[in-house]
Amino acid sequence: MQFHHHGYVSGDPRVQPAAGVGLDRPHDLPDEVDVLVVGTGPAGMITAAQLSQFPDVTTRIVDRRPGRLPIGQADGIQARSVETFAAFGFAGRIAEEAYRITEMCFWHPDPADPTRIVRGERPPDDPAGISEFPHLIVNQARVLDYFAEYMAHAPTRMAPDYGYEFRDLSLDPDTDPDGHPVTVHLVRTDGPDTGQEKTVRARYVVGADGAHSAVRHAIGCTPQGDSAFHAWGVMDVLAVTDFPDIRLKCAIQSGTGGSILLIPREGGHLFRMYVDLGEVRPDNHAATRSTTIDQIVDRARAILHPYTLDVKDVAWHSVYEVGHRVTDRFDDVPLDQVGTRTPRVFIEGDACHTHSAKAGQGMNVSMQDGFNLAWKLGYVLTGRSPESLLATYSAERQVIAQNLIDFDREWSSLMARKPEELDPGQLADFYVRTTEFLFGFMTQYPPSLLVAEPTHQHLATGFPLGKRFKSAPVVRVADANPLHLGHQHRADGRWRVYAFADTPAAGQPSALTDWATWMHTAPDSPVRAHTRPGDQRDAVLDVKVVYQQHHTDLDLGAVPALFLPRTGPYDLVDYEKVFATHPDEDLFDTRGIDRDGCVVVVRPDQYVAAVLPLHDTAALAAFFRRHLLVQVDPPEA
Repeated sequence: MQFHHHGYVSGDPRVQPAAGVGLDRPHDLPDEVDVLVVGTGPAGMITAAQLSQFPDVTTRIVDRRPGRLPIGQADGIQARSVETFAAFGFAGRIAEEAYRITEMCFWHPDPADPTRIVRGERPPDDPAGISEFPHLIVNQARVLDYFAEYMAHAPTRMAPDYGYEFRDLSLDPDTDPDGHPVTVHLVRTDGPDTGQEKTVRARYVVGADGAHSAVRHAIGCTPQGDSAFHAWGVMDVLAVTDFPDIRLKCAIQSGTGGSILLIPREGGHLFRMYVDLGEVRPDNHAATRSTTIDQIVDRARAILHPYTLDVKDVAWHSVYEVGHRVTDRFDDVPLDQVGTRTPRVFIEGDACHTHSAKAGQGMNVSMQDGFNLAWKLGYVLTGRSPESLLATYSAERQVIAQNLIDFDREWSSLMARKPEELDPGQLADFYVRTTEFLFGFMTQYPPSLLVAEPTHQHLATGFPLGKRFKSAPVVRVADANPLHLGHQHRADGRWRVYAFADTPAAGQPSALTDWATWMHTAPDSPVRAHTRPGDQRDAVLDVKVVYQQHHTDLDLGAVPALFLPRTGPYDLVDYEKVFATHPDEDLFDTRGIDRDGCVVVVRPDQYVAAVLPLHDTAALAAFFRRHLLVQVDPPEA
């Protein structure tokens, strides 16, 4: 964490100075906004949190509830989500209060007595070491609290506007592109003015309002998919039991055919059970929805035999039927008009994809929807990128949602099958084989406006194009601190450009030195072309270098000026962009980086966008000009 560059900070350094719209933020919801986010679930809150880092963008987030969510339905936090939390600065704190999954137990009917269950496979949660981040269980409401804190500490001083329900919207295609073409009708649901209508005009609207999304309905998006006609009862309970694995994640299948997915919750005592209620007749959905908590508990007791379950308190429970649906598009542009106009309304999270809860994917994929969209809105609204950037949201995220639906259909189908219909260990084997997907690391965006062709992928094989930037240990040269390179990537809306290279011998020519000089001084370099006059040099592109040598073999005084930029009103030197290999783990080996060096470009949402040789400066300049606007006048001839 960097601070003091504007003067001594005596308080909490996480509280950024107010700036832009945060200097005089009106308490009441204004009549005009740049972005109106509907819904304060995980997708909506991460969208607002990322946009809170754009001081010149007026963003407001509304919700029909009167206040914060007291208890959330979702609870599983993938390693990819914890990695994202690190970018927002609260991964460590939320991990301290969460339950950490380290292994999973699979219980089956006892072959000697099928009326009883016995423990079978017990695989570790991350057998291949996919991520250095943990797999957590924590109440969704706490995730929202942390995002709300982040927003409140951001330059815009953002806070949710509770007590507003979305009714409908209309789009005026003839409005000036710089105007507010979306008119949103809201109604107050709380306070002395309950029932009063409120009209807000917005440049863009984001619908994060859940599976029954009114925003989705307003723009005519159609959920496509089907129901599995299988019901589950879910309950968060405090109970006394002699089941020995009550504090471990378990998949339990009984001889009667029923099954339970057991999820220990944070705090040491609470746990969640997804209890199999069996098939649902297409003509009798009402009977399933009327299942009582006592019936769910009785069903759980039967599945757990011979173990006992004495429920003392039920914090929350629900009954749901498994459905697998994804909308035909994630914005307001009809499919036959794609490429002809700019999207103005977007949907994310459960508003555009629904599935079972047992794979623990819903909240996680929803947050990645919001992370993907928010920085793009920020760039367009601040004049950094053309509006064409916004079309990439639906193009990228709809494919990911379909992959999730396909995965969940297979996983929930396996969970619902009777033990005799499965090969021994089949469920555990599927769980282990799909760990990378379960952890959120299978996402890979194809070549596009934002992802280069894999022409030079061989220069950094461990950073696959379109996949999230996989961190590795390094040593910061200035202070000899060992740390993870990717963990320095904050959710501040900036691109990261990493130069990997050898340090040149004194007085010798160097591809890195030539590249750094071009980036620092050439008019056509991305740093010069896309940074506004008067802004800090790294306001848009955060450029770092990683040398092959150990830090003790490097002279900070010989590092090119590009990697030691000046910051703040006092023009202080930023020493946190120069790294060396870690003595115990050389990332040039572990990430397959060519020893002659290369450049790796990473998007603001942490996905690898380009891998290029150091000498191909023209390709680097051309890549950024595809999606960033030039901010300076070209030099005179």
